[in-house]
Amino acid sequence: MSTEQATGETHVTVRNIGGIDETAVTLEPGVTVLTGRNATNRTSFLQAIMAALGSEDVSMKADADEARVELALDGETFTRTLERRNGHVRPSGTPYLDDPTLADLFAFLLESNEARRAVTTDADLRDIIMRPIDTDEIQSEIDRLVDQRREITRELDELDDLKARLPALEEKRTGLKADIEETEGELRDVEARIESTDADVEQSREERAELEEKLEKLRDKRSSLETVRYDLETERNSLESLRSERAERADEYDDLSETPAGELEDLESRIDRLRDRKQRLETEVTDVRSIIQFNEEMLEEGTGDVVDVLSDDREGGEITDGLVPGKTVTCWTCGSDVDAEQIEETVDTLRDLNQRAVGEIGDIDDELAELKERRDELEAEQRRREQLERERRELDAKIERTEERAAELAERRDELRDEMEGIERQIATLEDDTYEDVLDLHKEANQLEYDLGSLENDLERVEENIATIEERLDEESELRARREELGDEIESLRTRIARIEREAITEFNDHMDTVLDLLDYENLERIWIERTETRVRDGREKVSKTAFELHVVRRTDGGTSYEDRIGHLSESEREVTGFVFALAGFLAHEVYETVPFMLLDSMEAIDANRIATLLEYLEGYTQYLVVALLPEDANPVPDDHHYVESI
Repeated sequence: MSTEQATGETHVTVRNIGGIDETAVTLEPGVTVLTGRNATNRTSFLQAIMAALGSEDVSMKADADEARVELALDGETFTRTLERRNGHVRPSGTPYLDDPTLADLFAFLLESNEARRAVTTDADLRDIIMRPIDTDEIQSEIDRLVDQRREITRELDELDDLKARLPALEEKRTGLKADIEETEGELRDVEARIESTDADVEQSREERAELEEKLEKLRDKRSSLETVRYDLETERNSLESLRSERAERADEYDDLSETPAGELEDLESRIDRLRDRKQRLETEVTDVRSIIQFNEEMLEEGTGDVVDVLSDDREGGEITDGLVPGKTVTCWTCGSDVDAEQIEETVDTLRDLNQRAVGEIGDIDDELAELKERRDELEAEQRRREQLERERRELDAKIERTEERAAELAERRDELRDEMEGIERQIATLEDDTYEDVLDLHKEANQLEYDLGSLENDLERVEENIATIEERLDEESELRARREELGDEIESLRTRIARIEREAITEFNDHMDTVLDLLDYENLERIWIERTETRVRDGREKVSKTAFELHVVRRTDGGTSYEDRIGHLSESEREVTGFVFALAGFLAHEVYETVPFMLLDSMEAIDANRIATLLEYLEGYTQYLVVALLPEDANPVPDDHHYVESI
């Protein structure tokens, strides 16, 4: 799969990164070759590009307090500034990437890159491929979606219950309408009797008006009391809900462990110390490689003339081929004759030292990843605690306001009851034998009006319930469709990890076959990865564990194929395998969608012609392929590529 074509030149301005004081370099789309001897700041320049893209795997110049990189790409400028304060390096700026994890693993393929050296160090290949996938986050997302599906299922069950309630509500509505009609009839009869009785009763207009006024006031008070009772019940229900919600927030807050004082600062300090240690080790690795290479060239030439040695081209093959026991060379440091085997032993010791340093860099990377993960967890917990505290304060304020409203309503209810009792006492004083019958009729009419109002309120609530149920039933088909979508999303997430594993293996095996065919390693038939599953004990349970097993198949001169061990691969074969493994991760995670660069250095273990072939192959998978090469390794690379000879 090829990436989109780059739109134009990229300009990189660097100050105080690695060994660079200050420089500005223009990169063109395609392959850019940084050519030069060791210790000419080529790796430092690659680190500067990494910094601008967002990586933290960058070293400042030892004597500088501030470093800065600017990268102008596609009309935008991305910056990264490093400041040394109190012995700690603090990054800032606006890099190209918010999260450089994928790029650090699969695009920035410097010598210490973990994916590239995974084969050499016999690392857990699956762990490296799957590291950018936050399996815990995937499981959290699955749990969240399962909760959503469970909630929708609960809603659908509730809809089924509502559907079952609907006939009873409709029957109740019919009954209430009949009761209202009956009560209205009774009220009309009473009102007619009142009119008939009034015609026979002689009473002053003033007395009649006073009686009617008292009865009307009594009806108004009853109506107000009903409204207050309803509002009070609503406020009390709201208060119960708010208190329950606050208790949930309090329980969650109590479950969150308090971040130990100073732990975040301690983590930041440890991260800074590890970064500094890693930077020093990488510098040592670069220096030791230069010494190893120089001594290898001295052994090949057998002379102390440093200038002649540095100007000669190296040829492929093992550097010690052709040495005979007892052969001496002139020591380039003291000028005396020393045995070649003694120098070889020193070079071997340096190689071991270099390999241990590279291994320690890997250990530091692992520890840094753990510390950063812990730091992120603590910061997330701290943010959640602050959010819960804010929500608790807001709920406390709502509870207080609701309690005040409920108290006011309760007080108003009591006032209305007292007022009604007073009115009823006033009405009672108007009663005598003459008006007793008419007063009884008025009271009966008043009660019927009250009953009628209650029936109408009940009917209104029933009709609202019916309307709400019918409205919610309209959502049923949408809820069922959403539940099915959630099921598909859950299944997709549950199979995502296995899908990425299979894609990574397929990419590696396909590209490895192609690259081995292009590079034509003798008697090396195939290198491939097999995905295996085993049952392992996890506490008291047995769980499935997936692993990537690397196989090497060789072919004898007679054409017979046999499986060999990884340790029997030559350094060149291991380096190529490491590059292809990193490329598999690059493609499986679609890094090319977000990272327009692939960076390479320390390729001396591969012979020059194969380097040129490998670069031609990798060029199709990135917009900018930037590689640091020695002059003799750069010779076979086509001249139409962009060359940078001075940084």
